[in-house]
Amino acid sequence: MAGVPGLRDTSAGAGPDAPLRRLTARGRGESHRVASPLELFFDLCFVVAVAQAGAELVHAVAEGHAGEGILNYAMVFFAIWWAWMNFTWFASAYDNDDVLYRVVTLLQIAGVLVLAAGISRAFEDHDFLVVWLGYLIMRLPMAAQWLRAARAADGAERTTTLRYAGGVLLCMVGWAGLVVLPEPARPWVFLVMALVELAVPVYAEKSFTTSWHPHHISERYGLFTIIVLGEAIAAATVAVKSAVQENDALADLLPIAAGGLLIVFSAWWIYFAVPIHGLLRTNRQAFLWGYGHYLIFASAAAIGAGLEVAVEQAVGKAHISAQAASAAVTVPTALFLVTVWALHSRYFKVGVVDQLVLPAAASLVLVCTFLGDRAVLAAGLVSALAVAVGVILGARAVAGERRAGDTESSGRAE
Repeated sequence: MAGVPGLRDTSAGAGPDAPLRRLTARGRGESHRVASPLELFFDLCFVVAVAQAGAELVHAVAEGHAGEGILNYAMVFFAIWWAWMNFTWFASAYDNDDVLYRVVTLLQIAGVLVLAAGISRAFEDHDFLVVWLGYLIMRLPMAAQWLRAARAADGAERTTTLRYAGGVLLCMVGWAGLVVLPEPARPWVFLVMALVELAVPVYAEKSFTTSWHPHHISERYGLFTIIVLGEAIAAATVAVKSAVQENDALADLLPIAAGGLLIVFSAWWIYFAVPIHGLLRTNRQAFLWGYGHYLIFASAAAIGAGLEVAVEQAVGKAHISAQAASAAVTVPTALFLVTVWALHSRYFKVGVVDQLVLPAAASLVLVCTFLGDRAVLAAGLVSALAVAVGVILGARAVAGERRAGDTESSGRAE
C-alpha cells in the first residue's frame, strides 16, 4: 500500500502497493524474524487489561477476600492470556501485514479494552457480561482470520485452519454460560471451557503443523514478560508514592520497595538467562511451553498486586495480617521461580546442585512469608541470591568446559 511502511508482499501476483494479499503461511525458517510494531502495540494495549485485573486483585486481597479474588483473577486473566496467545501464534504463522490484517488486529485490541472495562463488575458484582462481550469482540476477528487463511490454503492445512475457526466460534457459545448460568455454576463453566479452549489447538494441528517461527515466538513471549514485569514495578511505585504522601511512612515502606525491586529484577534476570527458541522444535514442546506461560504471566502480574497489598497493609489500609500481606508477594514469586525453572532453566542446568537452585529459592521465598514486616525484603534477597548462585555456577561450568577443551586440544597435539 503506497505510503504505508512495513507492508510485505507475501503472495504471488500481489504487487508491493496491494492493500489486500492472500493470507498464506510464512516460512518457518525466515531469517531476522522479529516482532512487528503492530504486535508491540497489541501487547501494550493488552497490559491495560492486566493492570485492571491486578488492581481488582489488590482490592479483594486487601479486604480479606483472597479466595474469591484469586478465582476471579484466574478467570479474567485466562481470557486476556488466551486471546493474546492465540493472536501471537497465528501472527507467527500467517501475518502478512496488509490493510485488512491490520484492521482486524486493531479490532481485537478494541475487544481487550472492552474486556478491561468490565473487570471491575466481574470482581465486585460477579457480572461477566462486559468481560464476555470484550472476549467476543476479540475472538470473532480471530475466527475471521483463520477463515481468511483457509481461503488461501488447501489439503491438511485448510483442514487445520477450519478447525481453528470452528473451535473459536464454538467456544464462544460455551463461554456464554458465564453470563446466563447461576453464579455457583460459573467456576465450573470456566474450568470446562478453559480445558476445551486448550484442546482446540491440539485437535486442530493433529494432521498439520502451522508454520510458527521459534525465534519469533520466544521473542514475543519475552517481550510480554517484560511488559508485565514493568506493570508490576509501576503498580508498586504508585502504591508507595500514595502511601508516603498520605501517611508519611517511608521507613516502613523502604524494605517493601527494596525487596520488590530485587524480586522484579531477579525475575527478569532468571527468565532471560538463557535463550529458549532452540528448544521449540515440535508442537508438543511448544504447547507445553506456551500453555505454561499462563502461570508465568499471571504470577508476574500478581507480584505487582502483592506489592501493593503489602504497602496497604504496612500503612494500615488493608484489613489483613502482615503474614497474609507477605504471602501476597511470596506466593506468586515462588510460583514464578518454579514455573520458569520447569519451562526454561532446567534444560540448561548441569548437575544436581545447579538444578536445585531455583526450586530451593522458591521454597525459601515461601518461608520468608513468616518474617513479618521484613518478609518482602527477605524474599528479594533470596531471589537475588538465586541469581548470584546461578551466575557463579554457570561461570564455573563454562570454565570447566574450556579447560576440558584445552586438555583435549593439547592431547591431540601431542
